[in-house]
Amino acid sequence: MFEDYLETAGIPDPDLIIRTSGEQRISNFLLWQLAYAELFFVDTYWPDFSKQNLEEAVDEFNRRERRYGA
Repeated sequence: MFEDYLETAGIPDPDLIIRTSGEQRISNFLLWQLAYAELFFVDTYWPDFSKQNLEEAVDEFNRRERRYGA
């Protein structure tokens, strides 16, 4: 019921969140939606984020065992 009142209502929750700039925090970004998301932190700043960085994040995501809170 709570989810229906969020601005992201009807949009699937993310599977992967990539945080650039080397910061290892989420800064209250999509708190409700990323309960089961995988987090990937990279030292690269957003303007310099490349296809290689994205491929690295996706490769890491694919290696992880998703347990959805278990």
